[in-house]
Amino acid sequence: MSMIVQNKYKEGDIVFERTHPSQKLVVRSYAGGIYYCKDEAFRNRNQLVYFERDLMAAVQP
Repeated sequence: MSMIVQNKYKEGDIVFERTHPSQKLVVRSYAGGIYYCKDEAFRNRNQLVYFERDLMAAVQP
């Protein structure tokens, strides 16, 4: 029996870190239960790594 793992956020989605909700992050990729994100304001910096529980979706108007 195979378990299908689906990620909540997709590549290119805008998300926020729960502890720093003012910092916009762009999801770059998802692998092994970990999200690799870039800070939207500083895209030339290294990627940031988060678990799904550490992120929250952008509020849609």
